[in-house]
Amino acid sequence: MSQDRPDVGTLTPLISPRSIAVIGASDDPKRIGGRPLGYMIRGGFSGPIWPVNPKRDTVQGLQAYADVASMPGAPDAAIVAVPAPVVADTLEALADKGCKGAVVFSSGFAERGADGAKLQDRVRSVARAGGIRVLGPNCLGIFNARCNWLATFSSSVDHLLPKPGPVSIASQSGAYGSHVFHLMRQKGVETGIWITTGNEADVDVADAIAYLAADDDTKVIVAYAEGIRDGDATRAALEAAAKAGKPVIFQKVGRSEIGAAAAASHTAALAGSDRIYDALFAQYGVMRVDTTDQMIDAAYICSRGAYPDGNAIGLMTISGGVGVQMADAAIDYGLDVKEMPADTQKALKELLPFAAVRNPVDITAQAFNDLSLITTNMRMMLDEGGYDVVVAFFTMIAASRYIADDLIKTLQETRERFPDKSIILSLIAPPEIVRHYEDGGYPVFEDPTRAVAAAAVISRFGRFFARKIEAAPPSAPSGAKPVPSRQIGEHEASDLLESWGVPFVDRRLVTSAHEAEEAVKALGGKAVLKIASADILHKTEVGGVVVGVTASNASAAYDGLVTRVSEAAPKAEVDGVLVAAMAPEGVETVIGVQNDPTFGPVVMVGLGGILVEVLEDVSFRLAPFGVEEAKRMIAELKGAKIYGGVRGAPPADVDALAELLSTVSVFAASEGARIESVDLNPVRVLPKGEGCVALDALIVPR
Repeated sequence: MSQDRPDVGTLTPLISPRSIAVIGASDDPKRIGGRPLGYMIRGGFSGPIWPVNPKRDTVQGLQAYADVASMPGAPDAAIVAVPAPVVADTLEALADKGCKGAVVFSSGFAERGADGAKLQDRVRSVARAGGIRVLGPNCLGIFNARCNWLATFSSSVDHLLPKPGPVSIASQSGAYGSHVFHLMRQKGVETGIWITTGNEADVDVADAIAYLAADDDTKVIVAYAEGIRDGDATRAALEAAAKAGKPVIFQKVGRSEIGAAAAASHTAALAGSDRIYDALFAQYGVMRVDTTDQMIDAAYICSRGAYPDGNAIGLMTISGGVGVQMADAAIDYGLDVKEMPADTQKALKELLPFAAVRNPVDITAQAFNDLSLITTNMRMMLDEGGYDVVVAFFTMIAASRYIADDLIKTLQETRERFPDKSIILSLIAPPEIVRHYEDGGYPVFEDPTRAVAAAAVISRFGRFFARKIEAAPPSAPSGAKPVPSRQIGEHEASDLLESWGVPFVDRRLVTSAHEAEEAVKALGGKAVLKIASADILHKTEVGGVVVGVTASNASAAYDGLVTRVSEAAPKAEVDGVLVAAMAPEGVETVIGVQNDPTFGPVVMVGLGGILVEVLEDVSFRLAPFGVEEAKRMIAELKGAKIYGGVRGAPPADVDALAELLSTVSVFAASEGARIESVDLNPVRVLPKGEGCVALDALIVPR
């Protein structure tokens, strides 16, 4: 994070102002400089509003002022709607007046090329020098429905001004931010604070998320970004939201692999930019969405505020086929569709002889002849079945107002008995009936699979929030060696990483055939010979590795290896030959570090060996992190079951692998300024209780 980045508390005058100015105010409420003024007059902003327009005495019925200097006081925040060339001067005047925040609508900055970028740089400089937080330029603005601060010209608030609600939005795109706000309102979810950051000369999405994480009235954060310019600030903001127990629903667009083409290491070749975002979001419990529908559904269900800490789902249906459909969706979303207990199934069968009672529970439409049967079934699913959430498919049968009234009433006792569990309904009904169910405490979806997806959303957040806060990763051990600025070979890289706590096989650096023979004897009579040269990063490509060398053939193996390498890489400076002990059998794994240009050092783990770049079964986390996070990282691998032991192989020491990953993350965070990438490939994970050991190391310095 930049040293000069202002504290998030400095955003308060910008987001919750008590007095405001409108620079470039228009008497026409249809114009950009007139719309926000009109909105705030209609909304009843409680503080003073000072329009600045040198050509008018009044603007929309309010006294106008010729310039910033003539205003009667210092506004907390100002709207700036003037041509781009005079924006910086206007901000300077506002800063001199004592204003602490400005929303710049004006375009013609970095989005217009080099000349515009220079204007934008001056805006940033003025903001920093004057202690004024600037939103924009080229943004659609901001609103805070709690105080009727409506600094936007978006038509999304034309017909109906925003009302305070539990969800807040931070979006780089003003148009898309407006789109999401409007759709959420249609879904019955109100937005309390809405921030669009535009060109982000000063305030960015990370700032907005950090502010919302600390805002007591914001319960759910929705975010949209095309790119992130400050990885540290974004990470800190998401961490703050996680600690506050606030769901973050993030649409990060642009899944390109820019910057992933790599040169020297497996890790760099695999660490595409989008994978790093996935790692960031996984680390801080952020839900990444790909579509607007997913975003709206997630915000809707999270706005209800129930987050079960388990993933067991009970499915109730009046259609057997839809029950199967919901069960398939639940499995796809990683939910546990466990059976009802046998005794409960028996009891339910006695109550509903026509029902299928396993899970999904098919009560058929006949249950609506006696709504108490639905209530009893629901109670037994939550109590005896132990489900964390229940999704019930009632389609159009529940659309009648009379049925809705009675069903809500009969289910009320169940809701009160299980306040920490969620009951989600799938039904089709007129809007007023849907609202009636929602007011009764039941989220409603027309599509049953979307209802199941919503259950997965709250279960996901609930399990994340239920995690214990992990202790900070350890600091660098005493005696840890720094990474030099020059390229180093495997033998130096191994020694260096070993000083940080990374376990390696025993090894010897030799410079003659006789020394190679003695080293093989000392290492147990069987070893691997590898060329030792900082100029040769991939030894197998030049014939620089011989496996299974014994004392009897060590001399010949040494001479042959040196000869092959000298012919294949005649200009390489060779330090000698590394003689390494043969490692015990285990699961081959790759561990790596890549220095991401936005987020810094990122640690990778995957099933290793020569196929890592083919299989691409890898997981990433931002350094540093602890052992528990490392275990979650390992569990994300598609091949994670291999560590549990397959085809007679013993379970691998996953605990030791997690410890190693955390150790590497501490090294990466500490030495991030000095490294471009690191590869430990392979790492052999030994049977449970026996640890793990690295067989090879590559460090590419910056």
